[in-house]
Amino acid sequence: MQESPNFHDNITLKLTSEQKQYAAKVLNESDKNRENAIAEIKYWIQESDIRARTDDFFILRFLRACKFNIEKTKTKMQNYQMQRAKIPEWYADRDPLQPKMQELLNLGICLPLRKLDDQGRLVIVIRLVYDPHVFTLANAAKVTTLVADVILRDSVETSLYGLVLIMDLGDVTLRHVAQLTPFVVMNVIHAYQGCYPVRIQLLNYINVPGYAKFILELTKYFLNKKLRERFHFYSRKTTHDSFKDVPVNILPVEYGGTDGTIQELIEFWKKVVEENHEWIIDDEKYKPILK
Repeated sequence: MQESPNFHDNITLKLTSEQKQYAAKVLNESDKNRENAIAEIKYWIQESDIRARTDDFFILRFLRACKFNIEKTKTKMQNYQMQRAKIPEWYADRDPLQPKMQELLNLGICLPLRKLDDQGRLVIVIRLVYDPHVFTLANAAKVTTLVADVILRDSVETSLYGLVLIMDLGDVTLRHVAQLTPFVVMNVIHAYQGCYPVRIQLLNYINVPGYAKFILELTKYFLNKKLRERFHFYSRKTTHDSFKDVPVNILPVEYGGTDGTIQELIEFWKKVVEENHEWIIDDEKYKPILK
């Protein structure tokens, strides 16, 4: 899964007729404006100081997330690159072969499902299962961005149809909540809606303890209108309702599905990430130098 411009060039051109129709109708994308827009953004990157990648699919992901609005694409890309530079505790020193990263990967904090849902969307389950005496939310964010960057890098379907985020708070304690500073909250929100080159179609918080509801209500207040409408949270008693539109055959058994276990998902994604450790290390150089 090493980065290859030729591979990325090819996958942008191999959309099915159904995908092309969707891209045209929903994302304002056509064969003609795709080529021109990628070229324009690539030139802009080369003339700017944001130090971003210039492979076609990296750029195309931002264009699709912004429905081919060039100025919005530039803003989102600048936000993405600047957040990487400003929050090294989330984005730097992410070599998955480091002992600490190995521990975090073994916990299964960020687990994309291996199959897409019926709408072609990627589903990612994020589980705050770490020991807050040992790790911090920054550690959880680092392993989450690591896994997300690897899975999103080559996913054509996700660039088209977006993703579903399921945040499982079943293991959250008051000590976890104490780590949730305003800095963390605002930067998570900024990552959701201002930085990452992907459209979040659904944001479900599940197994929410009573003492976390106020924080979620506060978080919802700062979301934009579109994401606010897609934001839902469920108590332990109502969590089963959050899966009513998720096919059983893509969920692990712990969530009522049939596609293996959480442990199998952990081992699967840990292997994928480890196989990409050279790309991950190389990726750290793509961020602006702060003055």
